[in-house]
Amino acid sequence: MLEKQFDVDLLYNRVVHYYIDKKGYSKDKANSIAQSVVKRESQRRICKNENCKHFSHDHIRNSEICLVSNCQCGIFQTR
Repeated sequence: MLEKQFDVDLLYNRVVHYYIDKKGYSKDKANSIAQSVVKRESQRRICKNENCKHFSHDHIRNSEICLVSNCQCGIFQTR
């Protein structure tokens, strides 16, 4: 099973609109929060293997094998 590709723009827009519409934050504050959320979620989805650094959607979830043909990554590492 392949993981769905991470859509940065979709997440960013949802976070900004949530904080502006629901929480009443200013546009600048909402953008700042969205940037930190997107950065954190991007880092969470990158393989921590020093030889790989591909996103999790480039790995097969069950066997956690990298799909990039010239990558030496054996498994997807989370830490």
